[in-house]
This record gives sequence, C-alpha cells and structure tokens, in this order.
Amino acid sequence: MAQKNSRTLLAIVGPTASGKSHLGILIARRLNGEIISADSRQVYKYLSIGTAKPSEEERHGIPHHFMDICEPTQEYSAGQFGIEARQTIDELFARNGQPILVGGSGLYIKAVIDGLFESGERREEIRRQLEEEYRQRGVQWLYGKLQEVDPETAKTIDRNNARRIIRALEIYYVTGKPKSLHVEAQQSAPPFSTIQIGLEWNRVELYNRIEQRVDEMLAKGLLDEVKMLQEKGYSPTLNSLNTVGYKEAFEFLDGKIPYDTMVALIKRNTRRFAKRQLTWFRSDKRIRWFPVQKDTDWEKLADEICQYFLERSNSINC
Repeated sequence: MAQKNSRTLLAIVGPTASGKSHLGILIARRLNGEIISADSRQVYKYLSIGTAKPSEEERHGIPHHFMDICEPTQEYSAGQFGIEARQTIDELFARNGQPILVGGSGLYIKAVIDGLFESGERREEIRRQLEEEYRQRGVQWLYGKLQEVDPETAKTIDRNNARRIIRALEIYYVTGKPKSLHVEAQQSAPPFSTIQIGLEWNRVELYNRIEQRVDEMLAKGLLDEVKMLQEKGYSPTLNSLNTVGYKEAFEFLDGKIPYDTMVALIKRNTRRFAKRQLTWFRSDKRIRWFPVQKDTDWEKLADEICQYFLERSNSINC
C-alpha cells in the first residue's frame, strides 16, 4: 500500500493503553513509515516496562525515533522535542519516508503540529538577581518591570505568577529581545500538513485494558526495573521518575505502602491520567476518531486508516 505522499504527517493520538503503538507499527509497515514517539517518558533510557515501550520484536524492524535518548537525570521538554522532531520529520520526507507521530503526550504533539516556544537561553546569575529582587520588592514590582520591557507577554501572564514573570524577564535580559518576539518566530506553522487520527474506546473497556496492562507490567518485571534504577542511584524525586507506575513502585520498595495498595494506586492513577489525556485530545476538533473495541480487527483497521490518510493527504496537497 506504500505510496509517495507530499509532506503530510500522520499523527496517531489517544489515551494510554488504547493501542496506538501497535497500530502505528501496522500502518508504518504499509506506508514505508517510521515512528516518531511523542511520549514524554519513553525518551528516557532504562524506563521500558513502566512506559510500555514496544520491544525490538514488537517493532518488526520499523525505526522508532525519540526513544532512549536521555538519561533519567536529564531534563527534556516539549519545546525541545518539537524542534528536534520537526527536524527528523523533514529528514524523513527528504528520503521519501513517511513519518508517523505516535503518542499520548498532548503537549509534545502540539509542539510538533502547532509549534511551542521554549527558549534554551538561561543565565544563572540573572536568574538569581531576579529572584533576589522578587524577595526584596515583591511580585508586583517584577510584573511592572515586565510590562515595561515586554507588554505583550505581560498580558498573557498572571501578575501573581512569580515563576513565569521571572522566566520572561530572564529571556529578555539574556537575549536582548522580549519573549513575545521569540514566540512569534517559533510558533510558525510547520513546513508540512498533518492528519490526526484518534482511537476511541468505550470508557469501561479502556479502563479494563489499563488494569490488564498494569498486571502485565508487573508480570514482566516492573519492580525489577525500578530496583535497577535504584541500584543505579536514580532518585524517585527526578522528574523522569515522578510518574505513574514508577512513583508507586518506589514507595512500595521503600516500605511506605503494601503491595496491594501499590497495585491499586497504579491502576487508579493510570485511569485518572487517561481521563486527562482524553480531555486534552477531545478539545482538538482536527482529530478524526476511529472507534475500537475488544474484538477489533487491527489489520483491517490499519487498512482503513491508511486509505483515509492517503485520500485526505491527496486532497490536501492537490
């Protein structure tokens, strides 16, 4: 079914445990595709079972980008992902590959499709000075300063949000330009079109899949994975590990909660996470939802989505 497309990205989105990764691989095999993983935890090394990374066998030789690219101690943001993922997408188009963005991290997907400003410019001495001014003069004084140098950004920030005000002022003093000008430059439309599809489950069935996945993760060795992270010296306070599955497992291994409580908390917190994901994606009216259920024929669904994608892509690029 592979066919040359004119720079149209396919994005497969939806909540955790909805089958996105499996479907993405099936579609990639049909479209000469490669996967761009839009998952804020799969970027980290050693976090495999708890993030449901597809194994090498499950990937069927399909290249997966943005998995295992960071140490757990590193900070990796949606803004950084957006920039780097767009570069990778351009490279794939240049060699006639079909990029397929797959994931449930809404901000990561937004960063690729719509742009998301994030300045990497930081100067600790400037930050410290601004924080000292905040302690001595207060947040309203800082906000007045921001209104003077960058009134457009000031309009978008709560005048009591000291952290964001300090960050906006830091950008101004480091770069010599207001944050609003950086945003305007970086939130430009990408040099490709995007077709988004989502997987729509009955809520009860989705929650059943989530609970089953948690049981499978534990059976595959989630606790051994977390023990390995402990042995490597990684703290549960790291941003990479302060996430559902790992957080509760650390608490169990530290003797803070019993095993049954850990399992119940992982399942409950994963359900809550899926609910937040659905709320995010439901607000994007560009997503075309495909219904799925327990007895869905995934090969047939992949054919259906490929056909939809090719038809829509051709109409967009006519």
